[in-house]
Amino acid sequence: MKCPICQREVKADDPEMPFCGERCRLIDLGNWAMEKYVISEPADSSLPSKEED
Repeated sequence: MKCPICQREVKADDPEMPFCGERCRLIDLGNWAMEKYVISEPADSSLPSKEED
């Protein structure tokens, strides 16, 4: 598997999995905090979306 931030190879037994290390894990956390990632649909299709409220 590759680290989603820097694309380095990550072993399945790595304690920072799926990231290669703490730095990439913190970058990913910062991306979530800055709302760079969004979930466009509910994970469970049986749940109503915001548009249906």
